[in-house]
Amino acid sequence: MLTDALADPRSSVRLRAVMAAGTTADPADLDVLLERCAVEPDLQVREALTWSLVRLPADLVVPRLVSELARPEPQARSQAVHTLSKMHDRSVYSEVADRLGDTDPSVRRTAWRAAAVLAPDDERPALARRLARELGDGDRDRRLALSRALASLGEDAARPALAEAAARRGETVHEHVADTERLLDDPDAASALAVERARREVALGRSKRASG
Repeated sequence: MLTDALADPRSSVRLRAVMAAGTTADPADLDVLLERCAVEPDLQVREALTWSLVRLPADLVVPRLVSELARPEPQARSQAVHTLSKMHDRSVYSEVADRLGDTDPSVRRTAWRAAAVLAPDDERPALARRLARELGDGDRDRRLALSRALASLGEDAARPALAEAAARRGETVHEHVADTERLLDDPDAASALAVERARREVALGRSKRASG
């Protein structure tokens, strides 16, 4: 039984159960799969949950995912946002964009990527400006995730938003703008940017220790 298998402490057992559910794609499994999304600790199993949900009829899954966005568990909201982005239904863009202001940082970060995927063409410039307000904050992983979301919106939307951000004061904002512009110029530059950001953080840490 799917419910029992998903309660198994072994992630390998849970993964096999979710993959089997996705293979059969039975709408009767929808409730069980959604409930597991809120509590599943293993990333690979969560990805399989998304795959299994995407294989179910969209007219059943999409409304349920939207309702999950109001759940109190941050993981349930984050997983719902992520799965909606895989459904490629742009009609739910406004609901996903609402999560850009979520109280949980992990949900907001997931919403960056999902909103960039689902944004209609006429909403992309406004989304880019909204995302650009986050430039310069957080660690290197957060910054790279934001840069990727902005770059995925394309030149026409991202460049003006980056130019506006660059006009603001702050070295960290300017560095983040430059990193994002590099991604726009070369989508394969993400790995190099991550390494450079790590080196800058290490150097900054050494500088602070030396001055302190």
